[in-house]
Amino acid sequence: MNEGVRSGPAPESIDDTRLGEPPLALYLHLPWCVRKCPYCDFNSHELRGALPADEYVAALLSDLELELPLVWGRVVSSVFLGGGTPSLFRADQVECLLSGIRSRVVLAPDAEITLEANPGTVEHDSFTAYRAAGVNRVSLGVQSFDDTLLQRIGRIHGRAEALAALESLAGSGIDNYNLDLMYALPGQTAAQAVEDVRTALSFAPPHVSHYQLTIEPNTYFHAHRPETPDDELAWSMQDRCTRLLDAAGLDVYEISARAQPGRACRHNMNYWRYGDFIGIGAGAHGKISLPARQAVRRTIRRRHPRDWMEAAGTPEALAEERELPPAERIFEFFLNQLRLHSGVEKAHFPLRTGVPWSVVESRVARLVGRGLLEDCGDRVEPTVTGWRFVNDLQAEFLP
Repeated sequence: MNEGVRSGPAPESIDDTRLGEPPLALYLHLPWCVRKCPYCDFNSHELRGALPADEYVAALLSDLELELPLVWGRVVSSVFLGGGTPSLFRADQVECLLSGIRSRVVLAPDAEITLEANPGTVEHDSFTAYRAAGVNRVSLGVQSFDDTLLQRIGRIHGRAEALAALESLAGSGIDNYNLDLMYALPGQTAAQAVEDVRTALSFAPPHVSHYQLTIEPNTYFHAHRPETPDDELAWSMQDRCTRLLDAAGLDVYEISARAQPGRACRHNMNYWRYGDFIGIGAGAHGKISLPARQAVRRTIRRRHPRDWMEAAGTPEALAEERELPPAERIFEFFLNQLRLHSGVEKAHFPLRTGVPWSVVESRVARLVGRGLLEDCGDRVEPTVTGWRFVNDLQAEFLP
């Protein structure tokens, strides 16, 4: 898998303390939705009135310029347009945004450029038009093919729109895409969960994100909790769906992500390998390594779209900017890398954190002794038990 270009020398040993420059990605947050889903805890806002697309695109490019002095000369390996519902933006507006990005940063020749899209009837342009605009990967939020279940989770599309979107995608020339599916939905049976997966697999998707509905704080479902399948039924759904996905040749490479060989999401892999990413747009998070200062800089943009647009391109666009102490870098590194089936590469640890492996060696050894990790020499990997209790595993590295 292409992780992009890594600048700077690799560490000479796992006990080196030189912070390096990992691969660099670019995330752009487009925050509007037609209607906010009751389970969604992302920074998304229901669209009221006309979409201020041109103004927002200009603000994104202005905000990007604020970050440029910290990343001069570095190559951007992937671009991700997330939301919200980025496909509310027309293809010509997306093209304007991508052209502006290319004029400001160095994009890798094979950069992965992903657009999140919903299969509702509100989309402005065809996938063919988005491909012409420069998009080469789509993440389609289907969630289910069952009309009743889609209504229960507040989606604006139905089965017919989901199937039509997949047919349109198949004819667009974009052959690299992700299909999002959820299970353990309110009132869902195991048979319905299995049927959703079977319907998805009939399109031979190169990538599927299959994950359980979780009730998060600060959501409508948290305040008005629906009746969802119990743990035993949810486990049955996961087990039966896993068998189908395995048989289809979609290899699990992250907790909820599966892909055909060579089709893992490069952008998300960069997150999980604790790479760097510029994050711009309302509420976006960013992380940039600064080897000259042996520092890791974290940023969060203002959450409200109007507040952020008015400040874009100035330091006032930042709601938070700080340098992470070593203990937080260690936790973030393991929080992300332990999501991967391939586990943790020891040589990545000092390069990404500026901390020698010896600092965590005893903790890792304890987890190996408890049967949660396996030491494979140059890497450590979660065992089957560790994979089942990955949250507990990650918590071992809390500051």
